[in-house]
Amino acid sequence: MKSSEIKSLFTRFESAASTYQNVECWSARELQNLLGYSKWENFAKVIEKAKEACGNGGFTISDHFPDVRKMVPIGSGAMI
Repeated sequence: MKSSEIKSLFTRFESAASTYQNVECWSARELQNLLGYSKWENFAKVIEKAKEACGNGGFTISDHFPDVRKMVPIGSGAMI
């Protein structure tokens, strides 16, 4: 991979970061596309492997993979 490609991917990765409760994090849905996975099902398998590796490394999985979901408005104006 060329240096310019790496720099471009790094910039895209960093621009996808957001802050949640004063912690820098990335949305799995955004990373899915950034990393070239067209199907969520395939990327979800990668996430599960990463969680397993995290646990095997002695880390608390929930500290690194919080279950955060986006709220979306529905017709009545409520959020689900």
